[in-house]
Amino acid sequence: MTEQEPAGGRVPRSIEDFVNQLRGFTDRARGLAAGAVPSGFGLPRLPSPPGAMSAAQLRAIDQAVKGQRRQIQGMVAQLQAFDEQLAVFERLLDPLVEWSSTWARLEESVAEFVRGPAPGPPADGAGPTP
Repeated sequence: MTEQEPAGGRVPRSIEDFVNQLRGFTDRARGLAAGAVPSGFGLPRLPSPPGAMSAAQLRAIDQAVKGQRRQIQGMVAQLQAFDEQLAVFERLLDPLVEWSSTWARLEESVAEFVRGPAPGPPADGAGPTP
């Protein structure tokens, strides 16, 4: 046994040897496939490896989801600002509603004072004469 051979009897291979064997296998497979396909008829080519396509699709979905979340965050911020504006408006309206009610009561009491008491029905049941 030499120093490079392990005790199990297997010979260690370098990565280059493995890559060369893999390349040779694919070249032979391509040659066999080319011989099996009639002339004038070519094998279709994939636009990109399927793994790359699904990675690109996942990346697009990820970006779409992130974009939608940013839109929702923007809408939430707008709704919060609108809610704060409505709260300020509500605080402004409360005293105006109270003042308006007070003014209506004052108008009623002044109108009664100016008009005098409401006339009762005539004794004979006929309306007023001109």
